[in-house]
Amino acid sequence: MIAIGASVAPRLGLRGLVAAILCLALASCGYNNIPTLEEQAKAKWADVQNNYQRRADLIPNLVATVQGYAKQEKDVLTAVVEARAKATQTKIDVSQLSDPEKMKQFQDAQNQLSGALGRLIAISENYPDLKSNQNFLALQSQLEGTENRITVARRDYIEAVRAYNTELRTFPGVLWAKTVFSSSKPMAEFTADTAAQTPPKVKF
Repeated sequence: MIAIGASVAPRLGLRGLVAAILCLALASCGYNNIPTLEEQAKAKWADVQNNYQRRADLIPNLVATVQGYAKQEKDVLTAVVEARAKATQTKIDVSQLSDPEKMKQFQDAQNQLSGALGRLIAISENYPDLKSNQNFLALQSQLEGTENRITVARRDYIEAVRAYNTELRTFPGVLWAKTVFSSSKPMAEFTADTAAQTPPKVKF
């Protein structure tokens, strides 16, 4: 029994060494790059969605505040409400990030809401009482901060997607993409119109 145990031990040690070397080889040749970069891009997309949701959550109070001072601006207020409804209904889950058409629909809906919000903020110039209302000032400040967060989150997502897509197309990632990770597809880049995403500004 002792002799058998002694002969098995070196073989187990050798197998363990081979397994360790294999793991190191896989890690050093980029085996983990694709799933790691994919998860990073998905996380950045979640940040984008969270910030857009934060903006959507601010809008009802903003609309109600403006309406209290500018009821005659019905068309602008209605446009914001309708654009918000469309934007909140147009969602993309991580399984759809490789679909450029879905991404375009999402971007178009958010761009439409950005434009409507810009018009809503602009009409405040015509109402001095609204411009000085503390609730409006607080909401406007939160909105600008959220728009800035959206810009940062969108930029981070674009960079994460570029890194992931590049890994799928370049060596050695392309080898893994065509074999082990054949189900991993390039993600659609977020290419929303920069002008439409500029945070609304109010000059006092």
